[in-house]
Amino acid sequence: MKIALASDHRGFKLKDVLSEFLKEKGHTIVDYGTFSKESCDYPDYAYKAASAVRDKKADRAIVICYTGVGSAIAANKVKGIRAVLAYDLKSAYMSRRHNDSNVLVLSSYFFSIDYLKKLILRWLKEEFEGGRHTRRIKKISEIEELEGQRWIK
Repeated sequence: MKIALASDHRGFKLKDVLSEFLKEKGHTIVDYGTFSKESCDYPDYAYKAASAVRDKKADRAIVICYTGVGSAIAANKVKGIRAVLAYDLKSAYMSRRHNDSNVLVLSSYFFSIDYLKKLILRWLKEEFEGGRHTRRIKKISEIEELEGQRWIK
């Protein structure tokens, strides 16, 4: 799977560790930065990774910042993105099965690297269930379209 990977300065070290981990698991990684510990703004990098998924330059994305909250908000502003801030294996699992999440947002602060690796693997292996959930995803897309049209008027 081709995965877009991005972080702010607070997630930089974790991003590099997870990049190597994912490569070892056979995934192709496209690193959208940041590339140093120098202070930067998380929306810039969350947007780059989410846009890569939207533009089909990556199958999914993983974005990291200190708490994950800001990056989740930023990624979800990109049309077609369903970013999840997963804090446990169940939320990672359900976000794929029911919500077809395509961006996983992680906190660099709250969890061990080993736990985050388990969470990522769980998220990557799950497939979208479809069925009644497809109808709900369609409604989310319709909301995106309506919001986009509000600015055109």
